[in-house]
Amino acid sequence: MPRLVTLLGATGSIGRSTREVVAENPDRLKIDTVVAGRDAAALAKVAVETGARFAALADESCGPALARALAGTGIACGAGRSAVLEAVARPSDIVVSAISGAAGLEATFAALTSGRVVALANKESLVCAGAAVMARAHAVGARILPLDSEHNALFQVLGAEPISSVGKMTLTASGGPFRTWSAERIAAATPEQALAHPNYAMGAKITIDSASMMNKGLELVEACFLFGLEAGQLDVLVHPQQIVHGLVTFRDGSVSAGMAVPDMRVAAAHCLGVDGRLDAPASRFLDLAVTAPLSFERPDLVRFPALKLAVAALAAGGAMPAILNAANEIAVEAFLARQLGFTGIPALVEAVCAESASALAAPEDIAGALAIDHEARNRARALLSQSRFAVT
Repeated sequence: MPRLVTLLGATGSIGRSTREVVAENPDRLKIDTVVAGRDAAALAKVAVETGARFAALADESCGPALARALAGTGIACGAGRSAVLEAVARPSDIVVSAISGAAGLEATFAALTSGRVVALANKESLVCAGAAVMARAHAVGARILPLDSEHNALFQVLGAEPISSVGKMTLTASGGPFRTWSAERIAAATPEQALAHPNYAMGAKITIDSASMMNKGLELVEACFLFGLEAGQLDVLVHPQQIVHGLVTFRDGSVSAGMAVPDMRVAAAHCLGVDGRLDAPASRFLDLAVTAPLSFERPDLVRFPALKLAVAALAAGGAMPAILNAANEIAVEAFLARQLGFTGIPALVEAVCAESASALAAPEDIAGALAIDHEARNRARALLSQSRFAVT
């Protein structure tokens, strides 16, 4: 009997990779439920192609369009918060959480039920409420598997080793499209240039985060909660080839690397193959003999201050990572709307964090996390209206 999969973020890049892995293994996996944001036509197409039995959109106003698109298919559907939570509550073995941003927090938390595997690609769930999410998973007996390529590589490298054997974990970063750009060129970057990622085709928000290296900062916070590490045990290396996704340095000085081609289907296959490895086509196998020489460098925190801000938020702890994340989401939205320059993204985030110097304690539940997120977003919007953030 195939394992049933609930796919949150079905129309995004992670959703696409997940669907392809499922299609390659029809005897072991079956998509039952699909959820997306507001694109009714795209979700209806995914639901029909995957043979899903239920589809839901987060945007309630798009419900009628989804119902029309699925008319006559026999696929049940809904829209709005209650429909998303209904989708998560449906019986399934694996929930792939790939809704981008803090919007995926509530659904991810609801997905944590006894015996279920949650393949987590929504890093904001742990950034905003890591302690609460991990405590919930432990309390109910749910298993969280990281679907981010870097965390997935670290998870596989660690294997059965106890976390006490780890001296340091290193996440790699591509450096994004601006890795070799001068500070002056970066300051003048357009949304189109920032969206031109060298290795991956991803959603707009995560691609901009990669360009600013905020994405790597958020991943550091995520790693702290996933692996139970201290901030000082985490490191970042820029590795433009994206063949080595993570390194674990053990206490005895030995280092093990998690390597794979830069393809999200590799991490998706690991998470979905919970009862044993899935087969992949040979095109997804890594051939080091034909791979370009591998290079590594330290991130430049002057040209990429977003990473420095994330490291500081992680060190501060409490609610600061959630505040950082909320401010960044508003800043990225403003940049994509051409209301903010590229270097205005870290500048706005820094201003919001500075106004939150006496930040609250880490949220104990999802309601607390959402309240912190809401307040930080309002603060970011208020600051955004000031002349110092105007596009010049």
